[in-house]
Amino acid sequence: MAGSLVTGTDDAVEVLRRKLIERRVVVAIVGPTASGKTVVGLSLARRMGGEIVSADSRQIYRLLDIGTAKPTAAERGEISHHFIDILDPDQEYNAGLYGEQGRATIVEVFRRGNVPIIVGGSGLYIRSLTDGLFDGPASDPDFRTAMEERVSQGELPLLVEELKRLDPVTSKSIDPTKPRRIIRALEVIHATGRTLSALQEERKPEIPFHAFRIGLMMDRADLYRRIDARVDGMLRHGLIEEVEGLKVRGYGRHLNALNTVGYAEVFSRIADEISDDEMVRLIKRNSRRYAKRQMTWFSADKRIVWVPALSPTITDAILDLLAKQVSSESPSPRST
Repeated sequence: MAGSLVTGTDDAVEVLRRKLIERRVVVAIVGPTASGKTVVGLSLARRMGGEIVSADSRQIYRLLDIGTAKPTAAERGEISHHFIDILDPDQEYNAGLYGEQGRATIVEVFRRGNVPIIVGGSGLYIRSLTDGLFDGPASDPDFRTAMEERVSQGELPLLVEELKRLDPVTSKSIDPTKPRRIIRALEVIHATGRTLSALQEERKPEIPFHAFRIGLMMDRADLYRRIDARVDGMLRHGLIEEVEGLKVRGYGRHLNALNTVGYAEVFSRIADEISDDEMVRLIKRNSRRYAKRQMTWFSADKRIVWVPALSPTITDAILDLLAKQVSSESPSPRST
């Protein structure tokens, strides 16, 4: 078909690469955990001369390697990666800061004559990077302390319902199991009398690029089998030992980075709170639940173009989609 790159030459890919750079088109590969984002991102980077901009809220932390399924040292040596191993596990970070730094990084990648390829499953990070994210006023320690006390008393579900009533738009975009984000959204309303969603809409930054979003889809049964296989592989390759090493260094599950799927369950096993079998069961179950939340988030974004994750010609299919995109894209640098 006209414009197809599936059987195209290296020259055709080079023409596409130049158009992407000229028109400031960023490729974003998104999808649930274990859907193959890393493999696809690397394949595109090899074909187009790209650099990977990781959008994974845990891969930013050093020492969290096996449990976050980081790209290997060899892969990172072959293709430049950004936002991997930039912080220690006890250092604070947030989506707003990631968005600011990520946009600056993307501008630099373009200046080097390379194609930025966003790869990740952290929906809030991707939104912050490609759409902008306003985080609201400074923290109110008294209000936050009061909310945290309510959470400690088991009232998180009540806070979730309160946020749904006061700011239904924001409530849909926040994981109801993440108390810090629930509290922050309520804190903004308390401090300003306005919702976080309204403030974000008013104060979004200028985005110096177009974002073309590609989602990796597959049958749920296939995805769950891949998740189970990934968990088994992580345990074979030393996930428990990785967590033991973190504990020796003084990092515990009280940290946000480690109170997450894969790490929290292993900490419970090390503390003899659960058995080996229960640990494995919980990691697999919680990983599937996380994947479901990711799909709920991404399915709500109608700009995402979904492609079959297990297709043997997925890279060529994405190149074709990109060729069509740049042929119709306006050159103005803004996110679409």
